[in-house]
Amino acid sequence: MAQLPLLAAACLACTLAMFGTGLSDLRQMLATKSVENIQFLPFLTTDVNNLSWLGYGCLKQDWTLITVNTIGAALQTLYILAYLYYSPAKRPVLLRSLLLLAVLATGYGYFTLLIADTRTRLARLGLFCSVFTISMYLSPLADLAKIVRTKSTRCLSFPLTIATFLASTSWTLYGLQLRDPYITVPNVPGIVTSVMRFWLFWRYPPGQDKPYRPLHA
Repeated sequence: MAQLPLLAAACLACTLAMFGTGLSDLRQMLATKSVENIQFLPFLTTDVNNLSWLGYGCLKQDWTLITVNTIGAALQTLYILAYLYYSPAKRPVLLRSLLLLAVLATGYGYFTLLIADTRTRLARLGLFCSVFTISMYLSPLADLAKIVRTKSTRCLSFPLTIATFLASTSWTLYGLQLRDPYITVPNVPGIVTSVMRFWLFWRYPPGQDKPYRPLHA
């Protein structure tokens, strides 16, 4: 357990670096006063993920989880508010945000009112967090298949790939140290998908994208 403080620091630094990649979207929204080419769903799902892990960290009394996910949830909420402010179609964004609040309220009621035993509550919340995190890591697989078809990695962010790989690796090792499968298991797909992205960057370097040539009749 001597390595635990070092792993906790690595988890904090790498995860905050991963969250910080969203600051470029925030700067773009502030500069252009527009949400063009910016997706709202990643902000929303990451916020749900952060708040879920925050609840797990509070139950487990793990200050690494609490610190990381408090900052993460605050950042994602800031991105959501900025998107809502600059979005011309505010109704769908607002409805999705209200749906998020409804889901969180329902989850809070379920885990706090219907499950009295703390150990059972921790296990079920950990299972939910794990499944949700795995689904987030696996969701870009369709984009990776598109990259193989187009032989172009222009839509991938290399800094985000590095941050995701380091964060996933740190959390996997942290979970192993704590012998907590709910932390270890969901971060393994993050390592796998990051390695796949590294391979795609090697196979299809951004500077060697094939130019588009129109077909001639």
